[in-house]
Amino acid sequence: MKLIPRQHLILAAVLATALNITGCASTQVANAPVTLSATIAADQELSTFNKLAQDSGLAAQLGATGPVTIFAPSDAAFKAMPADALSKLSKDPEALKSLLNFHIVQGVIKSTDITGSSTKETLQGAKISISKAGDFVTVEDAMVTSADKVATNGVIHVIDTVLTPPKKK
Repeated sequence: MKLIPRQHLILAAVLATALNITGCASTQVANAPVTLSATIAADQELSTFNKLAQDSGLAAQLGATGPVTIFAPSDAAFKAMPADALSKLSKDPEALKSLLNFHIVQGVIKSTDITGSSTKETLQGAKISISKAGDFVTVEDAMVTSADKVATNGVIHVIDTVLTPPKKK
């Protein structure tokens, strides 16, 4: 039987303790509560939505309220818009907030909760149609490309088109 020197035992105990502490810390960070606002800010696919939410003052609201479901257009969806339309929106905070609120509904709607077709009222006040056929979820004419990004105060679904609210009469 080979004996292990005392220094090796102490070093092993210190390393085991350090690994255990590091493991606990990383677990806490991985499971830390994250708001909708923080989830959007961390998602590279939603950088345009994040910037517009900040410009309109909506980002602060998304960090504090809920529960809501956001159908967030991807950066590619915003790039598909005419450049002058996006530029015009960024200069009009009220119109921008209205557009973004047209992508948000009260309550948490996960993709598994959607069956068939239904309509929901948006925070903007108009209704949108949400449908599911097989595994495909659509919102108006937009396809959900990434579903169920869960946050502490709601859920985000990334869509491939910027939804346009109906003109008020």
